[in-house]
Parts: sequence; structure tokens; C-alpha cells
Amino acid sequence: MLKAGYQIIWVYIGYRSQDMTAASVVISERAARRIGEILKTEGKGAMLRISVEGGGCSGFQYKFDIERAQAEDDLVIARDSAVVLVDPASVPFLAGSEVDFVDDLIGASFRVVNPNATASCGCGTSFSI
Repeated sequence: MLKAGYQIIWVYIGYRSQDMTAASVVISERAARRIGEILKTEGKGAMLRISVEGGGCSGFQYKFDIERAQAEDDLVIARDSAVVLVDPASVPFLAGSEVDFVDDLIGASFRVVNPNATASCGCGTSFSI
């Protein structure tokens, strides 16, 4: 899990992506910079894993973890000093998504803009497809 003080926020666009290619998962420049800063504090070899798991009131939720080992079949997204891993089961749920980092008056958070999500719960912590 991420250290205390980091918040994950979800944002959804209401259309379905027909293209479920792994290459369409994007890490924004701001997210890459912030992920790089976080990984630097975690020590050499640290990577961020983003996965989708069952749960929440809408059916699915994102999980963010720091990893040191990469599985052979992981999707690896590298941008600047950020290295993000996505397991093969989560790739279809994230295809077409953009992971961004926003720092505003409300607070600093990662946001996943996921075109595959058709609905989300009222609190914004889970989604359905």
C-alpha cells in the first residue's frame, strides 16, 4: 500500500473503449514525476503496481502497491523515472485509461480516467464495467 498521506481518486468518462490494447494505458507527465518521487523514497528497484480487483459497492476497485519484483507477464509502463506494472488480468479493465496526478486546493491525488467504466459509486472509490 502507499504510505500515509497519499490519496487515490477515481474519475470516469462514460463511454466504452472498443480497443482493449495494453499500449493504450498512459501515465501522464505529472503522474510520472510524482510516481518517480515516491519510488525514489522506496529505494532501488521499487516499482508501482496498479491492479483492478473485485470490491467496492460498484464491483471493481483500483489497488496501488509498491513492488520490487516484476512478473514475466506484467505490462511494464516506463516514463522518466516512473516504472508502473499492470498484471495481465487488470490490463483489459485499464485499457484506454490515463493515470494522472493532481495537486489542487482539495489535496494531492492520483486520478484514473477510465473510458471502460460505465458507472461508479457515490463515494467514487469503485466502478463497474
